[in-house]
Amino acid sequence: MKPLLFTILTCLLFTVNLYSQTIRLDTKGLEAVNVYMSIEKLMGSEVVKAIKDSSVKEADEPTFAKIKGINFKNGTIEVKVLSRLLKNAPDFARGFIGVAFRINDSNTKYECIYLRPVNAMVDDQVRRNHSIQYYSYPDYKFDRLRKESPERYESYADIGMNKWITIRIEVKDAQAKLFINNNKQPSLIVNDLKHGGNASGADGLVQSSNFKWQQYMSWL
Repeated sequence: MKPLLFTILTCLLFTVNLYSQTIRLDTKGLEAVNVYMSIEKLMGSEVVKAIKDSSVKEADEPTFAKIKGINFKNGTIEVKVLSRLLKNAPDFARGFIGVAFRINDSNTKYECIYLRPVNAMVDDQVRRNHSIQYYSYPDYKFDRLRKESPERYESYADIGMNKWITIRIEVKDAQAKLFINNNKQPSLIVNDLKHGGNASGADGLVQSSNFKWQQYMSWL
């Protein structure tokens, strides 16, 4: 299987503990976790391009560009994302895009919410209900959560491929709320983040699956 590709716009505004701070992304400010990164130009903007390490085969693994110098516990993360499938993407590709947060120093524990834009556009209602996913690494990946608590950690959202999607994640202790495209009501509420309410750590731009896709991110 060929490596996966996503690109990340370099300008972000990040809210930590209710205070805003602006961080400019570059290779010095990011840690490549199971991805290869480079700085390139995209649509007139400077971007970070990351190619997933082809040795990572399983889903819901730590494959992200981790932002250095962040110790996030409570606050708001807001980001714009756009997903495009590569020309050679298989039929089962879903266009995964998302955000990991409270990543520990060793990248062995974190929380994550990601989107499956392809699922949101099909006529199969079961797949549509799997448009949004929460998981917690390493013990609570999507398959375990779906088996033990069906429907609790997944939801539908009106999203699609090749479209900018605004994601806002509000985190307070053991709760996370996901808002899509500036909607007033959350599309997903997680009331029991698996690492607990006292966890803290860095945040990252996630490439969360083995499927072929491109990801563009702009932090607001």
